[in-house]
Amino acid sequence: MKKILLGISIIVLAISCEKKGEEISKINYPESKKLDSSYTRHDVTIQEPYVWLEDDRSPETEAWVIAQNKVTQDYLAQIPYKAGFLNRLKELNNYPKYGAPSQIGDKYIFTKNDGLQNQSVYYIQDGLDGEPSEFFNPNKLSDDGTVSAGISGVSGDDKYVSVNISKSGSDWQEIKLIDVATGEMLPDVVEWVKFSGVSFFKDGFFYSRYDAPKEGTEYSGKNEFHKLYYHKIGTQQAEDKLVLVYNDKPQRNLYAGITEDEKYLIINVHEGTGGNMLLVKDLEANPKVDDLSNMVTIVNNFEGENNIVGSMGNKLLMMTSIGNPQNKIVEVTVNGSNLDMRDLILPKKEGTIRSVSKSGGFLFVNHLIDVNSVIEKYDYDGKLLEKIDLPGIGSAGGFSGKDDATTLFYSFSSFNYPPTIFKYDVASSSSEVFRKPDLDFNPDDYEVKQQKYPSKDGTMIPMFIVHKKGIELDGTNPTFLYAYGGFNISLTPSFNPSLVAMLEQGGVYAMANLRGGGEFGEAWHQAGMKMNKQNVFDDFISAAEYLISNKYTSSEKLAISGRSNGGLLIGACMTQRPDLYKVAFPAVGVLDMLKFHQFTIGWAWKDDYGDPEEEEMFNYLKGYSPLHNLKEGVSYPATMVTTADHDDRVVPAHSFKFAARLQEVHSGGDPVLIRIETKAGHGSGKSLTKKLEEEADMFSFMFYNMGEEPVFNTK
Repeated sequence: MKKILLGISIIVLAISCEKKGEEISKINYPESKKLDSSYTRHDVTIQEPYVWLEDDRSPETEAWVIAQNKVTQDYLAQIPYKAGFLNRLKELNNYPKYGAPSQIGDKYIFTKNDGLQNQSVYYIQDGLDGEPSEFFNPNKLSDDGTVSAGISGVSGDDKYVSVNISKSGSDWQEIKLIDVATGEMLPDVVEWVKFSGVSFFKDGFFYSRYDAPKEGTEYSGKNEFHKLYYHKIGTQQAEDKLVLVYNDKPQRNLYAGITEDEKYLIINVHEGTGGNMLLVKDLEANPKVDDLSNMVTIVNNFEGENNIVGSMGNKLLMMTSIGNPQNKIVEVTVNGSNLDMRDLILPKKEGTIRSVSKSGGFLFVNHLIDVNSVIEKYDYDGKLLEKIDLPGIGSAGGFSGKDDATTLFYSFSSFNYPPTIFKYDVASSSSEVFRKPDLDFNPDDYEVKQQKYPSKDGTMIPMFIVHKKGIELDGTNPTFLYAYGGFNISLTPSFNPSLVAMLEQGGVYAMANLRGGGEFGEAWHQAGMKMNKQNVFDDFISAAEYLISNKYTSSEKLAISGRSNGGLLIGACMTQRPDLYKVAFPAVGVLDMLKFHQFTIGWAWKDDYGDPEEEEMFNYLKGYSPLHNLKEGVSYPATMVTTADHDDRVVPAHSFKFAARLQEVHSGGDPVLIRIETKAGHGSGKSLTKKLEEEADMFSFMFYNMGEEPVFNTK
């Protein structure tokens, strides 16, 4: 009987593929005008036929976007089970989702999403047993859920909270204030804020912003001259005091913080995405907010990552990578301009320190060991007191609160463990489940493995693999391989209900922890940056080869995906090894490596990618830049490039030019499309509706081009 069914499935698959091939052959891509345009750098001439697509607000580009979206949506509409995927994704995501409570005075504020709300809602209650009521609802800021907002700061007296509001997914934000007691929004409005938190001090707050951009350049113009301001509550923004700007260093970004006791102003100064200078001002000695005459420099270079965790009198606790690439915690004693540092907590030999929370009178250190969280509790002298007992292999975070907090909260999740909030009693050092999601998911149905495989140069790379228990490893499983590999960012286990829609169809999900990330400290990061970037692509290609050689999948059943820097990863790997994958999803990717530094905040990425204005780096970047390595006559994987019209971090021009060139040179029969979301940005704040629609399109595109026929048992 099994042989008969297998034979039937092969016939059905053949018919499906034949039908798919007929439909694909009918795709007529929109015309992408080619200009006789070029530029020369380091005596190398670079052709730029699609340079006109860099102007994403021109009528010509807008018409091209409309035409491309029509072709893409017409293609996706042919997939008979697209609606089935969307309905299943809605079912899987339709359960209450809570955020960990934050204590504000004698009240607690937390987020909740009833299930399919576009944005989570803030609720407030008296104590932990009070009746919650709606405090702030971002869904009321728009009709379609495309305005997002989040609490970004709390005043020292617990009277006000700040909210940073973003429209259509843009990095541009405006700051507003809410009275905690009444829930009323104050008239204060601070505009043109970008890459900034809010740090309250006395009767106002510190924040960072750029000057208002010229009309028409809001989403693509270069972001320079970041400025630190102080806003007094109840005044107009025009009256805000300028605290600091580097007029001779336009590419320095400034981030302010205030210690809990409001004794110190901390200013982090960045010249990219790497290390930072650290400045400290004693506000008790000089409370004048725009007078930095008594500013002390804690770190005077950009060679390490430095972050002040908190203060105790004239002592500061700092997490730093200086002197230890896996990070350590040090105590800094400040006596006027004199500084004294001593080590408090060192990383585990086999791991790295990911984060530190100072709360409840203790330090809670999140060690990342073999890409899994290990939480330990220390006293202020660096003495280890206990290891927090976590449910298993996964990711934990939280333990935030004031120094006198008696109750703290933390969350834990993994691929088969939905995010669960735990309540931690500081006095007894005991934990209990506070909120556990109620959803239709049985973790016992799925298997999670962590494997290590050799990259091209022999380096062992870890990878998580998730699938239903009992599936046959016969090389026929549709597989979704995801990675990032850059900017010292760690990919750790987490739960995504949308992945269940693929896994329950017999699919396999794999997540590789490539070099360039932060999983094993700064050395791991540096092994995948600048002139070492090819290591990242080799790591990913080796992950694909491992999955194929171990019969999880085959080249005809393998999809690859990555976002942002991960979009670069996919673009580079599909141009270097187009034969290795069936489907590719380069999302909001950095795809023009010769001009990335010319738009918005792209110049900051030179820390990781190198500077294209330097000849040696230019030639290296040109060697892997996805846009410049698409070749005539090559059959590329079925590709759906994804971007958004309000992405002002990785501007959509990267994806526009890549898609136009891909459609020009691609010789295979598989589709190469671009999906351009409207009223959305780089990803943050995207409405749930748009997220689920995009995921449904991706899974449908993936399964359809693999010749798979999913079956949905929707309720």
